[in-house]
Amino acid sequence: MPVQPVPLGFVFRSRAKEEKAPADKAVVTDSKQPRDPQAKKGRPTPKRSEAQSQRRSLAVTPANRKEAAKRQREERRLELQRQRLALAGGDERYLPLRDKGPVRKFARDWVDARFNVAEFFLPLAVVILVLTVVRVPQVQTIALLMWLIVIVLIVLDAAVSGFRLKKRLAERFPDRERKGAVAYALMRSLQMRRLRLPKPQVKRGERP
Repeated sequence: MPVQPVPLGFVFRSRAKEEKAPADKAVVTDSKQPRDPQAKKGRPTPKRSEAQSQRRSLAVTPANRKEAAKRQREERRLELQRQRLALAGGDERYLPLRDKGPVRKFARDWVDARFNVAEFFLPLAVVILVLTVVRVPQVQTIALLMWLIVIVLIVLDAAVSGFRLKKRLAERFPDRERKGAVAYALMRSLQMRRLRLPKPQVKRGERP
């Protein structure tokens, strides 16, 4: 049986090519595997804004309990300072919760725009107390009558004011929560105008 000649290319084939081919395949296979997230280039480089926000969050996070308490006190102090400025200037953003909202603002303006008998209670009370000290029966009788008149006028004025304000609030804010607004306004009417907080934002006689 005749022997088939072996091609010389098969005998003298370079082994470097045979070793190189598996290596290339291995490289391709490895490139498809996911990188370790802890690796240096295992995830895309964050944007500058993201890096800055991360640094700010690390800077804001308190290091210990003492630092957290100190920061909380500082934030509370700033909040109270903003509230004081808001009470003086009427800035709705930083007012206390009981004073916020368009309903409460309308109630304040409605009270501040009119004369209320209750706001003169303190001056009248001082006068009446001085009269009661006088050891004259007629003067003390007058002081007692003044007490009764002032109390009756305050009750009547509060009743009329509460009824009118409730009606105006129902017309102006039919779809909003109005609970407590009338009582809030009546309590404000007991204070002298210059001592009210938040400060009045309307003049006397100005329609809110």
